Amino acid sequence: MPDPSPNRSGKRSLPVGQLTSYFHLLRQNSNYRKFWISGTISQAGDWFNYIAIFVLLTHLTGSGEAVSWFLIAKFIPTTLLGPAAGVVADRYSRKYILICCDLARVAVVLAYLLVRDANQVYLIFLLALLQESLWSFWHPARQAVLPDICVKEEIATANGLSGASWSVMLAFGAAAGGFVTAAFGWRTAIVIDACSFCLSALVMFMVIVPLPKRRKKLPFSLARITGFHDLVEGMCYVGKHRDVAALLMVKSGWAMSGGILVMLTVFGEQVFSTGGSGGLSGVLYSMRGLGAAVGPIVAWKLFGDSLPAMRRAIGAAFFISAAAYLLFARAPNIAVAGIFVFIGHIGGSIQWVFSTTLLHRLVDCRFRGRVFAAEMGLLTLVLSISTWLTGVALDYGYNPRMIVVALALLFVLPGSCWFFYLFHFTGTRE
Repeated sequence: MPDPSPNRSGKRSLPVGQLTSYFHLLRQNSNYRKFWISGTISQAGDWFNYIAIFVLLTHLTGSGEAVSWFLIAKFIPTTLLGPAAGVVADRYSRKYILICCDLARVAVVLAYLLVRDANQVYLIFLLALLQESLWSFWHPARQAVLPDICVKEEIATANGLSGASWSVMLAFGAAAGGFVTAAFGWRTAIVIDACSFCLSALVMFMVIVPLPKRRKKLPFSLARITGFHDLVEGMCYVGKHRDVAALLMVKSGWAMSGGILVMLTVFGEQVFSTGGSGGLSGVLYSMRGLGAAVGPIVAWKLFGDSLPAMRRAIGAAFFISAAAYLLFARAPNIAVAGIFVFIGHIGGSIQWVFSTTLLHRLVDCRFRGRVFAAEMGLLTLVLSISTWLTGVALDYGYNPRMIVVALALLFVLPGSCWFFYLFHFTGTRE
């Protein structure tokens, strides 16, 4: 491939849609490289955690609803704390927010080791709430940092790499987590997860993050002290920028079918497995990760990386996920099911990476924390509802395959709404 050409920032522009672009970015931007390594370490440990807890809940309760409630416990804090987390990310040092959240999660994760029997299942849900509360502050700070350590020309490639590495860590972590949990027990996976947060914080400490511009001193008021003024300011910003408001709804649209994540565990541990050892759910989560890794690369090849191209790709992604999960519902075995999970999450990663890239390009630095916190709050609210309804349907005895069909068809609704928005409000402008 031709060598990337220099641009006005003094960096080299990076051709998106090619794996070599990721290596160029990591080689030429050492600050981003450390930032990326920190997140990747944390993500790998997280998936050890997920598979270990799924297996633990299956053994302790044997209930699909228990898995749903665990996921809901992971989702609720972001919905409730999102507004405050966004204000914190825009007001204080984003670097030290990331470090403090990682260190606090070490203690929370190790507390899972206190669970001994089915009577202590409540402790799993409580710890999930605490762990996700910390993540609720970590996520908007991390998203807001990226444009501060990358130039404009690097942002699309950085988002693609972040999405791909998250996906690879999902695949690796889920598969390794299933293996480690089956071979050495779920407690070993929990300890590995705690160690990953320690290492992530250490690497993040070495990242140089520019301090935000000092804000002009304003008169004392309770609204300013509590952050309510900042929250209202963020809402007004979104209200004045239609494109930003529309992009905030993309991930929430996918989350309408978020109960799919429960069904991956149900299919892996019950539909395709009789032993519930954790290995088969790990296979499906691994295929989810692999599909998400290649999704943006495929989409950049097919659609390009202009703003209109990425908007069109987001719409197409919903229909890819719908078709894949309709076929997943009829899969006769784990191998065929894995292929359709792979395809389904090609679609999921396209809308995730592209909507994030577009927000990074469009949102002013001063509002990034609040915008990304609002996006994640909406996402987790919708995801919680979808997950809860999926658990209820399972406990009422509905066939798991029919539940997946219903969830797959739900993808069509946000996909259709997105294309309606494109054709009526955006035209072809950049």
